[in-house]
Amino acid sequence: MAAWFCTPPGRYLLAWEARHFADAVADAFGYHALQLGMPQLDALAANRMPHRWLAAPEEVQPDLVAAQPPQRPVDLVAHAAALPFPADSLDLVVLPHTLELSADPHAVLREVERVLVPNGRVVISGLNPLSLWGLRQARAHLWARAGWASSRWARPYLPEAGAFIGLGRLLDWLRLLSLEAERIERGCYRPAVRSERWLRRWAWMDRWGALVWPPLGAVYFIVAVKRVRGMRLLGPAWRPTRAAAAPAVVARRDGQPTPP
Repeated sequence: MAAWFCTPPGRYLLAWEARHFADAVADAFGYHALQLGMPQLDALAANRMPHRWLAAPEEVQPDLVAAQPPQRPVDLVAHAAALPFPADSLDLVVLPHTLELSADPHAVLREVERVLVPNGRVVISGLNPLSLWGLRQARAHLWARAGWASSRWARPYLPEAGAFIGLGRLLDWLRLLSLEAERIERGCYRPAVRSERWLRRWAWMDRWGALVWPPLGAVYFIVAVKRVRGMRLLGPAWRPTRAAAAPAVVARRDGQPTPP
């Protein structure tokens, strides 16, 4: 996937994501922020937390560094599903295409939920399989399975690495982990073309796509908040027994009270 981001469609998508990550993390306050993966994009550049780290699952390959230098150096090499941070220690975690490149994306989300403080934020971006780009990728896989792998129609448009996750499925995972989505956006509505020239010609679709066919954006963007439900101590379920009423006094004719 890192090599695909060096192509014209990859650079177009990175530029869109850079703007949205900057807008999402600029107002996130706290002390500790972590970006998992994609050193080609500095997703925490607009954030003002004093401690910001970039973690990568492996060392960046030298040939990729020469093709597209990372925006910032990698601070630590760590597995996304086993982060070297204690529980409730990070205020912000950003996942640019991290889940779709993971062998167990649900385990990565569980680990993110563990290290986030209550009301901490996680920002996620991913490629939308139900988009114009995803449909072209599905067509390429269909032609390859039909035995026409040498045809130009079987040439994949998106990177082969990882497995794309649908937006609805991802939202279900977030709800199970008490991560409440407070912002969902889609973008990159231009057709699946490869040249910079044709991408510029179809630039008007970014404006109209968000109004006419919003679900067909090539990339989705989610900001979720970790909600911790507080406990409320309740009193006993029973009610105190009322005191028995005083016995009634009945007067006799001779003026002396009659015991009950």
